[in-house]
Amino acid sequence: MKFSTTCVNLVAILTAVAGSASAFAPTMSAVRKSSSASTSLKSTVAPSIPTTDTAADTTVASIPKFAQRWRKSTKQLATLGPASSTLEMIETLFLAGADIFRLNFSHGSQEQKQELLTMIREVEEKYSHPIAVLGDLQGPKLRVGEFSNPNGEVLEKGQIFRLDLDEAQGDNTRVMLPHPEIIEASLIDHVLLVDDGKVKLTVVGKGDKYLDCRVDVPGKISNRKGVNTPDSVLDISPLTPKDRSDLEYMIGIGVDWIALSFVQQPSDIEEIHELIDGHLKEDAFRPAVMAKIEKPSCFYDDNLEKIVELCDGIMVARGDLGVECAPEDVPLLQKQIIDTCRKQGKPVVVATQMLESMIESPTPTRAEASDVATAIYDGADAIMLSAESAAGSFPEESVAMQQRIINRVESDLHYRAYLNQLTKNDGVTPTDAVTIAARQIAQTVNAKGIVSFTLQGSTALRASQERPTVPILAITPFKETARQLAMSWGVYPELPRSGSFGFSSDDDDLTTVDNPHVSAADGDFDIVLKNACRAALRKGLVNDPNDLLVVTAGIPFGTPGAANIIRLLPAAGPSCWDGVCRVDE
Repeated sequence: MKFSTTCVNLVAILTAVAGSASAFAPTMSAVRKSSSASTSLKSTVAPSIPTTDTAADTTVASIPKFAQRWRKSTKQLATLGPASSTLEMIETLFLAGADIFRLNFSHGSQEQKQELLTMIREVEEKYSHPIAVLGDLQGPKLRVGEFSNPNGEVLEKGQIFRLDLDEAQGDNTRVMLPHPEIIEASLIDHVLLVDDGKVKLTVVGKGDKYLDCRVDVPGKISNRKGVNTPDSVLDISPLTPKDRSDLEYMIGIGVDWIALSFVQQPSDIEEIHELIDGHLKEDAFRPAVMAKIEKPSCFYDDNLEKIVELCDGIMVARGDLGVECAPEDVPLLQKQIIDTCRKQGKPVVVATQMLESMIESPTPTRAEASDVATAIYDGADAIMLSAESAAGSFPEESVAMQQRIINRVESDLHYRAYLNQLTKNDGVTPTDAVTIAARQIAQTVNAKGIVSFTLQGSTALRASQERPTVPILAITPFKETARQLAMSWGVYPELPRSGSFGFSSDDDDLTTVDNPHVSAADGDFDIVLKNACRAALRKGLVNDPNDLLVVTAGIPFGTPGAANIIRLLPAAGPSCWDGVCRVDE
């Protein structure tokens, strides 16, 4: 038997990147004596792996300053806007910790969103790390009409104010409500909230074309102010004509996630799925659907469980949810949503006003820092910035502050205790058993990471559901799958360079999910295991040849959702163990 040249070269890579040859001396002295040790480092590195000086320029993991990014489990979602619409700022936000970028289709043109997406892909390519892009649909906007007084009218407590379908300009006694669905759905004693709840109206009478309301919370009402209907389920589609146009455009440019606003019931999720099916081209990758929970009707009966089941992820949209629900209820509803998503293994994002003061201030309030920390303690997959990163004066500082809070909370012993107490689905399938075992093994042997080979992402999502104590490195043949997984807790996908787990085919050979190119992987399981070691090295998850990785995979490769193998693998490669690397003659 003799030492493996490949293993020797991989150890050389580890030594070069770690920058500490002495750390490997006790275990690898025999390998260094091999004549194979003089083999060129460059010759063993796959084309997608930057080497020497290039690595310092293009690989985040090779820069110590950013090593912490691969240690955090909670993901960060940053909204792009006027304050963050340049390539330089997008790159800055990525390096500050952003894992996902949100394109808000409520503002700006479709062409502007295409430009932002192009710049995001440039950053992704530069750093060889998948970045998810979320397209957020505006949804219906329910508003009152206009007043004859351009300054609006002040309503007094106890007065009766009418909302009707008359197109005449309003006054102190009435105004047009151009939404017959609201009039039809509203009943006596139902509440209507105007201008984010600044004015509260209670229905005391109704006709076919009007509502008579008592003013319970007085205030000023002016042109085109928004109306919320917390007590009513409206017979209205969550997708306006603008949304349908934006949805088709999102699919065409290739966003990874689509967020649906104004979700009232499970049928709304079914509606957007049907529209996506109608616009999706043959063999095109399907975008993931995220439901924004912002209406009280989502909590009627078993609506929440059904909505989570039908979609791919959930956003806790606390802006409208905080208007339509009592403020004291929102923290409890946030926990309920997160717990339901955890149980079903779906990623959940907590959003809205997380660091609101940082729109104009370089530091947050203590209450805001506590709010962000609470979402992390609750077990959220991701936390989001809106105006802070889109239109604020301190977008980089906002993202960096979120990462600081994440790092601090996840280093707290209470955090792990809270995660272990949260509801999760133990499952009964072979994949469940393998995933649970992988988490336990990783903790027992103090592994540096769990490597999950996954086709459509289901195996990596199941691993994330377990909330292991180490990062999850997801390896997939599809860039689209890798990008979608960037939303999930603890999952750091590898950006694939080909249509195979073994990285052996050209990019042009990338095939569909239903027919992946996996011949190289079938021929030599060691190929994919060696690439797992390389990927862990690039992410900075390992820095010693004896560092252990727990690998889960499914044989035969290319079977979605199948995980039937666990392999304990040293960072030096599949042919090494305890510092000795060899192959049989």
